Amino acid sequence: MYVVWGRSAARLGNPAAYAQTVLVRAFLAHQRRRSAGERPSDALPESAMAGAADVSLRLTLLDALRQLPPKDRAVVVLRYWEDRSVEETADALYLSSAAVRTRSSRALARMREQLGGSIGEFVSS
Repeated sequence: MYVVWGRSAARLGNPAAYAQTVLVRAFLAHQRRRSAGERPSDALPESAMAGAADVSLRLTLLDALRQLPPKDRAVVVLRYWEDRSVEETADALYLSSAAVRTRSSRALARMREQLGGSIGEFVSS
């Protein structure tokens, strides 16, 4: 910007806006690079298979969620996946707080029936 400032400042209607645009574009270009999100670490993970149980658990839970009716699924996802309060969930789904509590307890009971004892194998002690 310093190099072209003397030539461009006279032509530009708003030099401050030009400077802001240059800074924003430079920031976005940096963020697009793969290396922008990488952080060096002195410790390596113990095992590549460490997250395998988490993947299996996630797939099992997603399958159980898929079998719920859409409104029950939405209540469970908002309440427990996104960690929203009963009131926030009720506002998002245009339901009463009592309806959210009822739907969540019934949906969790259905998921427990579907999963049975199989969920215990994924939980590490």
